Order: sequence, then structure tokens, then C-alpha cells
Amino acid sequence: MPPQELSRAAYERLKAELEDLTTRGRVEIAQVIERARELGDLSENADYDAAKDDQGRMEARIRHLEALLADAVIVDDEGPDSHVAVGSIVAIRYEGDDEVERYLIGSIEERHDDLEVISPTSPLGAALMGAAPGDTVKFEAPSGVLSVEVVSIGD
Repeated sequence: MPPQELSRAAYERLKAELEDLTTRGRVEIAQVIERARELGDLSENADYDAAKDDQGRMEARIRHLEALLADAVIVDDEGPDSHVAVGSIVAIRYEGDDEVERYLIGSIEERHDDLEVISPTSPLGAALMGAAPGDTVKFEAPSGVLSVEVVSIGD
């Protein structure tokens, strides 16, 4: 997995999630599995199967977080609302459109406040990186070249 740029807040949140899953999460799922085992025949035990599936999903999330955090690059804001960077919330307006749309720039792991996420490596995300409010940037979309204006950066 290539290094993932994360804001300090996202890094700390993911680190706390990993700690929770590897301690409390593992203990709880082990208890659920043990209770399901006590119900009898494992070949026909839906509770046991469900608990094992939950355990598999949790362990996969743990492995994902461990890999992500091991190679994460923490990107601190250079200053409030000055330029688009990883972790920025950016309001943009497409050329010819009056509607302003808000997005979070970063990894899907940065997601919060029900904002859609734009990867900084996507065509739009790459075009927005480093832009300031008032700038117009162009990017290649499947339908052709599009222009967007950076209306504001920040909450």
C-alpha cells in the first residue's frame, strides 16, 4: 500500500480505533463466540457463524488500519483556509453552475460530517491541491475538460 496522507485528526482517530479493536473489540467478539459455542452443535449454529463472520471483518479492519498507519504521512495544515491540502474542506462551483458543493480532500478514512470525499490523487483532487479561494482550476473528466472555482476553504 503506498503511503497515505492523513490529517493529524484522522491519524489520531484511526489510531484510537485500532487500539479499541485490538483490545475491547477482540475481547467482546471472543465472548460472543464462546456464548455461541455453548448453544451446542456448531454445524447448525447461526449465532456462532455470525460471530465468526464478525470476527473476520474485525480482523480485516485491524490489518487494514495497521498497514495504513504504518506508512501514513501526517499532513499538518499550513494555515487556516489558505490553500487546498489533505484534510481541507473545500467549497467549489463548476463553471456554468450556480450551486456550490462542499467536499473533503483526502483519504476515505478522513470522512466526517457526511461530506463526500475527493482523493488528492483523483483528477479533480490533484487539480485542487494548492489552490486558493478565488482560483479556477481545470481537470480532465470522462466527459472532457471541466473547470471549477474554489469558492472557500474550511468549515
